[in-house]
Amino acid sequence: MRYLGVDYGSKRVGVAVSDEAGEFALPLSVLPNDKKLLSKIKEIVVEKKIGAIVMGESKNFKGEANVIMEAIHRFKSTLARETGLPVFLEPEFMTSAEADRMNPPASGQNRKSGVRLRRPEAKNVMLDASAAALILQSYLNRGSN
Repeated sequence: MRYLGVDYGSKRVGVAVSDEAGEFALPLSVLPNDKKLLSKIKEIVVEKKIGAIVMGESKNFKGEANVIMEAIHRFKSTLARETGLPVFLEPEFMTSAEADRMNPPASGQNRKSGVRLRRPEAKNVMLDASAAALILQSYLNRGSN
């Protein structure tokens, strides 16, 4: 079965997909969190023949729900209702930071040390999709499928 991973954010939503065997997660795209978000995700679900959706369950350093969790729960319910698919929450902690760390230095960074000299406004456009892939891979690794 193929899975869809979602890293939900207030401005952008990272999306990842698994292979058909549900073993490996790959970044797919970053979507703006706007009125078209649901329809775009539904298109991906149909096009990629998705069987289940995994969303990041955002927690802080103390393991408590972050402020965004209320919106995540609302979107989770909407996704389940509109797609007819099961939607699971996967605990996540700093996946965007981990995805950023895994990406090679971009312009605006000292390539030798990796230290940011100045954060460019247009950060790595696939960063949120990479975070979604980390969330999905965590779910797949636990054998939750």
